[in-house]
Amino acid sequence: MSVEREILEYLNKNEANTRYKGVRVGFLGLPDFKHYKYQTLANKFSILSKKGFVKKMLNGEYIVTTKGKIFLEKGKDILKMFETEKDENSPKDLLIVYDIEENKKKERNWFRRHLKKFHFVMIQRSVWVGPSPLPEDFSNYLKEIKLGDNLKTFKLSKGYDEK
Repeated sequence: MSVEREILEYLNKNEANTRYKGVRVGFLGLPDFKHYKYQTLANKFSILSKKGFVKKMLNGEYIVTTKGKIFLEKGKDILKMFETEKDENSPKDLLIVYDIEENKKKERNWFRRHLKKFHFVMIQRSVWVGPSPLPEDFSNYLKEIKLGDNLKTFKLSKGYDEK
């Protein structure tokens, strides 16, 4: 998820939170953006303002504009999220080799995030090994979004040892 989307979703919450300088803050009065540097957030917020996704009110609070809400709605359910029953100790006996086109960057990043979530490890940039099989609903969804033809899977006779 992009920083811009996280900022918009955070500001769009309908919860009654305490505010500091127009931004919702958590229990200790700190914004929930722990994983980002201040300058990164300031730059991204400036971009959101220039695009017309957020607006500063007279009282100093920031709100998500109608344009920002439409942007958030468009992003929902574009790519589904999946879970796995496997854990990190499951034998890594499935090799995945893929080549997802440059113009499908969002789908490629989504795919990589799911491989990590499914406890796969990267051997090379587009070669991963992990527990088999891939969840069936995930495999079907790959075909549905037309990524299934961009990858090959190989069942290993012996589990991959990371050490």
